[in-house]
Amino acid sequence: MIRVIIAEDHNLVRQGIRALLERSGSVHVVAEAATGQEAVELTETHQPDVVVMDLSMPRMDGAQAAERILELGLPTEVIILSMHADTTMVQQLLRRGVKGYLLKDAVTEELMLAINSVSRGKMFLSPTISDSVMTLLLSPPDADAERAADLLTPREREVLQLVAEGHTNSSIAEVLSISVKTVEKHRANVMTKLGVKDLASLVREAIRQGLVLLDE
Repeated sequence: MIRVIIAEDHNLVRQGIRALLERSGSVHVVAEAATGQEAVELTETHQPDVVVMDLSMPRMDGAQAAERILELGLPTEVIILSMHADTTMVQQLLRRGVKGYLLKDAVTEELMLAINSVSRGKMFLSPTISDSVMTLLLSPPDADAERAADLLTPREREVLQLVAEGHTNSSIAEVLSISVKTVEKHRANVMTKLGVKDLASLVREAIRQGLVLLDE
């Protein structure tokens, strides 16, 4: 039996995925998470075989949560669910250890195949993006993007994502449970590391380098 955690902020979608998996007879859903932070905490507690993670999650997006989970050093693989066929984002996630990436419009047909594959240590990508992603993976990495991703701390990336989503400093402070002064410090550090001097340039550069992902 493959032990799975479902991380999805929409309850109806989460319940639909659970029903699909449990009908298979080969998957046991050990927990459900509605935020990225909750997904990390539940993974540490339950140590599942696979986490099925929505990319657009509150309180730490799916990419950041996946990275935190993989840093725990547990025998847990991560499958990302997304509406976005962004090959640059997929490339970065795979290079950080994510084993699966599925587009949400194909999830009902491919999710079980993906879970079976990644639970055995194999990679699984939605066919509609696999060719372009593999081409990117086999090409030399974008040195600027790799350098920027490595320079930013996990907290700075959280702040950057929220800035790109249009949150104010006070809103970010509330979401991350830190002070406004700490938010300002993180934001200033990110701007220095990315070599920009204003908010608009910061968001443009973050999107260009694939450091954030915005809902369409």
